[in-house]
Amino acid sequence: MGPVVAIIGRPNVGKSTLFNRLTRSRDAIVDDTPGVTRDRHYGEALWNERPFTLVDTGGILAEDPDGFSDIIRYQVEEAIDHADVIILLLDGRAGISPFDRELVQLIRPLSKPVMVAVNKIDGPEMEAHLAEFYTLGIDRLYPLSAEHRFGVNDFLDDLVDHFDAPYNQSESATLDTIKDSFIRLAVIGRPNVGKSSLVNRILGQERVMVSQTPGTTRDAIDTTCTIENQSYLIIDTAGIRRKGKVRQKLEKFSVIKALKSLDRCHLALVLIDADEGITDQDIAIAGYANDRGRGAILLLNKWDLVEKDSRTADRYIADLRSSAKFLAFAPAMTISAKTGLRVRRIFKLVNDVYAQYTTRIDTGPLNRFLEQAVKDNEPSLVRGRRIKFYYAAQISTHPPTFVAFVNYPNAVHFSYHRYLINRIRSSTGLTQTPIRLYFRKRKRRQRRSK
Repeated sequence: MGPVVAIIGRPNVGKSTLFNRLTRSRDAIVDDTPGVTRDRHYGEALWNERPFTLVDTGGILAEDPDGFSDIIRYQVEEAIDHADVIILLLDGRAGISPFDRELVQLIRPLSKPVMVAVNKIDGPEMEAHLAEFYTLGIDRLYPLSAEHRFGVNDFLDDLVDHFDAPYNQSESATLDTIKDSFIRLAVIGRPNVGKSSLVNRILGQERVMVSQTPGTTRDAIDTTCTIENQSYLIIDTAGIRRKGKVRQKLEKFSVIKALKSLDRCHLALVLIDADEGITDQDIAIAGYANDRGRGAILLLNKWDLVEKDSRTADRYIADLRSSAKFLAFAPAMTISAKTGLRVRRIFKLVNDVYAQYTTRIDTGPLNRFLEQAVKDNEPSLVRGRRIKFYYAAQISTHPPTFVAFVNYPNAVHFSYHRYLINRIRSSTGLTQTPIRLYFRKRKRRQRRSK
């Protein structure tokens, strides 16, 4: 892990735009509405062969109409404490605000390097706007445009000069190598089911914002942790409501980000509010993970609020199984993010599911399993002809994916398809992971010309 660089500033000065520019991504939601970013948002950047971790933070305001100002300030202060270098970003178009002066006072006592950048300076002709900002008592200002990249290269040259140790390629893994060592988990569910509370419980700190107000989490927040020598990347996502109830533009962006998080995770932790009961939307969200071929663990949260007896958990899980028959393979358990009930047990399930999710089956045993399955239950005739299964092979993992070559691939009934998947499960022990099975027509060998 390289040095940590935190970007701070008041709302709408372009912190998320600069974050996306430096990380060469679109990970942070960018919108003209003040207060879009609330949590700390981490990303990896590289300049002059020097890697560093960049932290986007929420905009600090003295008053917040949504009531999140104290929590946002806490997140910013945490980012400052853990950072090696601070970037204070100001708005070159709007000029100095009274709160900019407060931010300058906040960073003055710091013993760590602080770089003050004036954003939205789109070219040399606009550098005259810097004169006003020198009244803040700052010795060095960096004019730049995060949107148009003006001044960014010079700024980055000076930024990496603040890092203590020179970068050693032989001692530092690349970002891709680091990411490959993590099991990536997306925490998904409806609004206010306890996703951020679960992440904070796992991490043992107030890493992400928690509030009773639905929609508190707007962006997908990545956090890493290590438990019993295994590294995990945990993605806290915004709550996903039914399409008909999503009206605000920012909420639409948040839902899109949540769904995109499923594209980059291995497993989905699907949180369900046990106190409210299982809803159609819970099942729909679980379906999003299944459609993308992700492993899933179903977590009935807020179990501490449920009135229960010795058979309550069995009834809840039976109801869940009945509602989500397509996820019969997915483990399910009751937890309480608030009290910590069974939270640590989640990772035993995660490791078990991930081991199956990444399993590869040798071609020989696979074909023996398939041959026996066809003998035990032959497929129906097609126009008086028997469907023949020639051979099968696994073509990928994440999840285990197989191709069976047959003479009439389009004639295989969905019920027989399901039967074969279940036989693969029982024969290989892949009982907790999604499995993909495709049918292809075997190509006939071309006759050699004489």
